[in-house]
Amino acid sequence: MAALKYAGLEDTDSEEELPPGWEERTTRDGWVYYANHLEEKTQWEHPKSGKRKRVAGGLPYGWEQETDESGQVYFVDHINKRTTYLDPRLAFTVEDNPVKPPTRQKYDGNSTAMEILQGRDLSEKVVIITGANSGIGFETAKSFALHGAYVILACRNMSRGNDAVQRILGEWHKAKVEAMTLDLASLHSVQQFAEAFKSKNVPLHILICNAATFGAPWCLTEDGLESTFQVNHLGHFYLVQLLEDVLRSSSPARVVVVSSESHRFTEIKDSSGKLDFSLLSPSKKEYWAMLAYNRSKLCNILFSNELNRRLSPHGVTCNSVHPGNMMYSSIHRSWWVYTLLFTLARPFTKSMGKPLKMGKKNRTNETDLKTGRCKWKYAMNDFKA
Repeated sequence: MAALKYAGLEDTDSEEELPPGWEERTTRDGWVYYANHLEEKTQWEHPKSGKRKRVAGGLPYGWEQETDESGQVYFVDHINKRTTYLDPRLAFTVEDNPVKPPTRQKYDGNSTAMEILQGRDLSEKVVIITGANSGIGFETAKSFALHGAYVILACRNMSRGNDAVQRILGEWHKAKVEAMTLDLASLHSVQQFAEAFKSKNVPLHILICNAATFGAPWCLTEDGLESTFQVNHLGHFYLVQLLEDVLRSSSPARVVVVSSESHRFTEIKDSSGKLDFSLLSPSKKEYWAMLAYNRSKLCNILFSNELNRRLSPHGVTCNSVHPGNMMYSSIHRSWWVYTLLFTLARPFTKSMGKPLKMGKKNRTNETDLKTGRCKWKYAMNDFKA
C-alpha cells in the first residue's frame, strides 16, 4: 500500500484513470505512451493497469497531424479552428494484445455514416453518387468526402449540385468534391455523363445509385418511357452498363443500389408468371404513382442481384440497400398528401439534419398536355436545406 501511495495510485478508482502528474500521449505511428511530469520520465505501460495500447484507426474527419519546430507532434482541428497536442484518437485506443470481444452487432439503426466510416482512410478512392445534392445522397457524399475520397455528385440541377459542393467544402476545405450534370430522365444525358467521367482518366471504386423520384404524376420522358421507371431504374441500369469497364479495371470496386422495402408490395409478372413489360412503363390509364415506385424498387433489387452474379468474379460487388423505414427526406415532395403523411410520421423516423423546405416554385415535373411528355422544369432535388 505504501508503494501505491508513493506512486499516486491509491486514490484513483478506475483502472484506466491516470494518477496525478501523468499524461497520455501518442507517437507519430499511433502507439500510446505515458509521461510522468513529476519524475520527468516516460514509459509504454499504463502506470496503473500495466497495459500497452495503441490508437485505433485514423484521425477523425477534419483533423490533421503536424509537427512543430521542436519536432513534437500536434493536431489541427480544421472544423472547430483549433490546435492541440492531445491526440483525438486517444478516445479510440485498443490494447496491444486485446482479448477477443464478445460477438455483438457493431452498428444499428441509430448509427450515422460518420460513425461507420470513423478511422477509415478513403484518400485513394473515387466515388460517384447520383442525386447527391440533398437528403441521403448528400449525407453519403459528405461522409465519403470528409474521409478523403474524391467524390462526384451526379445531379440534374447544377445550381443545387454546386451549392452542395460548397456546403461540404465549408466543413472541410481540403475535400475533393465536384458536381457533374446527370439527368436520369434522359438517356442521352446519362451517356454524356459517362463520357465526361471517362475523359477524366480516373478509376471508379464506388458507384452509388441513389437518385429517385416518388409519387410523381404520370408523364413520359424524352425517351418515351414513364418517368418513375426511367429515373429510378432504367437510367441507373444504363449508367452502370456504360461504366462497367471502368469498374472492372478499378477492382476491387462496388455498386450500391438504394432500393426500398416497398419492393415487397408489388408484382411485375402477368397471370402466366412471365415478365409483363407493360407494368414497367404503363400507360396513363394504368398508372398509379405508388405502384410505379414499388415496381421500380423491385427492378433495382433484381438488377443488383444479377449484376453481382455477373461482376463479382471480376472484383466488382453489388448490393441493394433499404435506407431505413420511412427515413425522412424530400422524396415525398411530388404531392401534398404524401408530404402530410411523411410529416405525421416524422417524429418516428431518423433525421439527417436540418429539415428540408420546399422552394416557392419547386415542382418535380410538368406534363405537356398535348404530348404527355415531361418538361422537367424544376430539379428532382430542388429543395433548400
